[in-house]
Amino acid sequence: MTVAAASRNSVVETLERDGLVLVDGLVSPQALKAMHEAFSRVLSHLNWNVTRGYHKSDNHRRMVEDILTLDPAFQELALHSRVREVLAAYLGPDYTLTEVKGWETVASRTDFHGWHNDAWYDHSLSEVPREVKLGLYLTDVDSGQFTYIKGTHVNNRHGHWNENQVRPLADRIVEVKGKAGSTFLFDTAGIHRQSAPVLSPRRAVFFNYHDPRIPLQAIDVKAYRYHPLVLNAAFLGDLSAEDRRVLGFGNQLTYQRSYQQEHRYRLLHALFTGILSLVIEAENAINTGKTAWRYALRKLRNQ
Repeated sequence: MTVAAASRNSVVETLERDGLVLVDGLVSPQALKAMHEAFSRVLSHLNWNVTRGYHKSDNHRRMVEDILTLDPAFQELALHSRVREVLAAYLGPDYTLTEVKGWETVASRTDFHGWHNDAWYDHSLSEVPREVKLGLYLTDVDSGQFTYIKGTHVNNRHGHWNENQVRPLADRIVEVKGKAGSTFLFDTAGIHRQSAPVLSPRRAVFFNYHDPRIPLQAIDVKAYRYHPLVLNAAFLGDLSAEDRRVLGFGNQLTYQRSYQQEHRYRLLHALFTGILSLVIEAENAINTGKTAWRYALRKLRNQ
């Protein structure tokens, strides 16, 4: 169902029933252009040393983090009044924005992202807590689209499903294709996936909202996945008290003092750090030598 400028109740009712709702009119053409340009700059190279870029964890996706630092339009969408009204009604008044990540999925015919629902909470909880993501397409998407099975979000514990298991639910599958700027809300307990094949690169951003008091699964605590948001001070001048609450100002529930992320590839890290250090030392030596020669030449000229 697509809801254009609809009432909060209509959107919430659709979320309650289906777990997914497409919402039009959240992003202006100007905001979309600014977000796409900022996102593209980060995707121009891999993140390394002092050069900010994307992160690569598999062969199919390039991940962009700290989205809210790139352009104020991302923050404005995250705090959009229509989105906040729906979230407060569906999640309760204590929800916060807990994570914002973006991906470019490269063109591929590989089916690498199968049917699943999100595993973020402590699995010993007696009930599956609610979490909602706001999806945004930064490019036109007519392949590799987000796909959701309506009505599978009600207290549905985390799992993975194959095609045989979802075949009886075929009449409830929704394929979210759309133009750049398309937005949708979904309950992450519902079964979903990124479809295959991806015939052209797909760029999308997902804003994650849940109550930060809900205990997290151990793997996410260890990885510090839901750390306090990284923000850009230049964008924080006109925030209301509710804006600050949603962004987590002063909220230390997930904060870990002096956290140090483990190196995923220790030997490669040591090797490239050593090479970089040698290059910098050589560059400094060359620059020092040039400076010494210039000084000597000036002295000779002045004699």
